[in-house]
Amino acid sequence: MVAIARLAGGSITANSLLGRNQRDRRANPAKYDSSALSRFSLRGRTDPRISRQTYFPVSFPRVSVAASASASTSASPVNGSVTMEGVAMPVPPPPHPTCDVMAAVQAALDEDAGDLGDVTSLATIPAGTQATAQFLAKEGGILAGTALATAVFRLLDPSLEVVWSKADGDTVHKGEVFATVQGSAHAILQGERVALNFMQRMSGIATSTRAMVEAARPATVLETRKTAPGLRITDKWAVLIGGGQNHRVGLYDMLLIKDNHIAAAGSVAAAINAAREYIRSNGLDLPVEVEARTLDELQEVLKCRGEGVGRVTRVMLDNMVVVRRRGGEGGGEVEVDVSMLEEAVDTVNGQLETEASGNVTLETVGAIAATGVTFISSGALTHSVKALDISLNIDTELALDVGRRTNRA
Repeated sequence: MVAIARLAGGSITANSLLGRNQRDRRANPAKYDSSALSRFSLRGRTDPRISRQTYFPVSFPRVSVAASASASTSASPVNGSVTMEGVAMPVPPPPHPTCDVMAAVQAALDEDAGDLGDVTSLATIPAGTQATAQFLAKEGGILAGTALATAVFRLLDPSLEVVWSKADGDTVHKGEVFATVQGSAHAILQGERVALNFMQRMSGIATSTRAMVEAARPATVLETRKTAPGLRITDKWAVLIGGGQNHRVGLYDMLLIKDNHIAAAGSVAAAINAAREYIRSNGLDLPVEVEARTLDELQEVLKCRGEGVGRVTRVMLDNMVVVRRRGGEGGGEVEVDVSMLEEAVDTVNGQLETEASGNVTLETVGAIAATGVTFISSGALTHSVKALDISLNIDTELALDVGRRTNRA
């Protein structure tokens, strides 16, 4: 499914599992012009926040989604869709001007294969052996990363058939088989762990996000830039799949004036005024958010917020929530003091968007949302990921038997 503007031509076929052939593919891309990747469809999309051309993954050949009630009714948390062979994906990835998602997939495959490829499979499984493997949910959660899992297998062997009975954003249940991969046993096994790594991480993020979103209504849940290096887009994509929204994608698409900027600039006013001048003198039209840690800082932000291009559009109300546990640290009932945050939201009185940050957990988010804050951001969604337990099995019945014995399926 996934293709980005700078993708090199070519793919790795079933007989290209050794590292020397991977290097040859890069050195001689013309040899692989008939591969699946040469059939990628690219469509540009302009990101209005940064006024430059960005790219979405658009299509991937030979991908099918089996009809299911959950797949056909899965709600999309964001507008728009990406199609695979005419099947619309519920949630597209966030746009980015330079990031190449396929490069991350290829890097993960190269990292795993090294210079000799999957020596265990090459040693034990005769060339040409065909197999069917099934994805099994070993716990319940929100599915995410199906496009990247498909891309992994397509890069290894474009002839592999990948069929999904669930789509991104659907709920999978413990013990449920939700996809099959059929074709070269060598290619399936070489892609197994990389596909699972992407899918388990993204599904874990989506699952945590969905729980946070449901607990935080009517506030909007955001993540932060606390993502795994090299996986910024996939981590933020998983948040969208879970029903959250993206904070700034990187350093380029929003001015976020935080404590260190204010300290280095000399004051809240100096930082805001300099930011406004920078935006206007460089012909930009970017949103501006300013962090306030005290009510006095909040008053300064409101006083200097400005008008027109370069104005402050949002204030981050940071660490204005105090959490105490009755019975001491690590135990007892949680007591959430949001009185300072409530006062801050009342002070803003709709003049700016408000964002609560700090001490945001599943236990506290309901009380935080009740203050009337517009957004709630949580770094833990992506920096403290609990991966969703998923496996890929050629002998699914045996895997289920073992899972039942260990209470993992």
